[in-house]
Amino acid sequence: MNDLKIVCDSLADVPENLIKRYDIEVIPLTIRINDVEYKDGENLSNEEFYKLIKEYKEIPKTSQATYIQFKEIFEKYINQGKKILYISGSSKVTGTYQSAMVTKNDLEGEIHIFDSLNLSYGCGAQVVTACEMNEEGKSIDDIIKKLEEIRDNILVLFAVDNLDYLKKGGRLSASKAVIGSMLSIKPILQMQDGFIVNIDQARGHKKVILKMIDMAKEFVKDDAENKRIGIAHGDNEIEFGKLKEAIKNELDFSKIAEAKIGPSIGSHTGAGTIGLCIWNK
Repeated sequence: MNDLKIVCDSLADVPENLIKRYDIEVIPLTIRINDVEYKDGENLSNEEFYKLIKEYKEIPKTSQATYIQFKEIFEKYINQGKKILYISGSSKVTGTYQSAMVTKNDLEGEIHIFDSLNLSYGCGAQVVTACEMNEEGKSIDDIIKKLEEIRDNILVLFAVDNLDYLKKGGRLSASKAVIGSMLSIKPILQMQDGFIVNIDQARGHKKVILKMIDMAKEFVKDDAENKRIGIAHGDNEIEFGKLKEAIKNELDFSKIAEAKIGPSIGSHTGAGTIGLCIWNK
């Protein structure tokens, strides 16, 4: 490994085994449930989070990572003589990126801030790619160039089970949420230019997966060998398994990366979310 330290935030949903393998520094967002504050991944695990939101039937609140958090982490690695690459969750939906930029401008040292314009494993895929390239000894310029390529050519789709979270976040009107819940209509959302966009809907879990697979096929075309795929879920092993099986049957991928949607994203999507992302190798 060279002297580059990869840093991300908890919006990236990087799997724990990869965090350990690549020694990724993950800066946690703050989650507030039932008037108690937690740090995502530090004193609140995925399992504990979904248990709490079911117990209290409350939509959590999140707070961006702060200047103080970034300053502490950045200074630690600068003092170790390292260069830093921080890959952030989308700047269009969180102030965490801006906190990092302000911190960078107050410090000396080589700090690179990259806006993934994505969330969950749409961001995590970029973090893992940077780690892989860093392990191969690639330069920071080469890594950032590759991240820009992925950012501009990635498909990220997800579907939620509980429409109340989208309603609360302003992604769905109250009337549509009520009707959708009554009819088991599930919105299908996509990350576009850093924003979450409602692009389609389907009635029932089976049709949701079919539509997501159709969109994935259109994106992949006949080029699966040059692309990678990741899937994720928020406390929804059953539908996650069905999505995984559909991908194996319908798309020509030899390997599927798997991730879990953590508290920072789950606070805005609720339990039951499934998603996929596809990007260029």
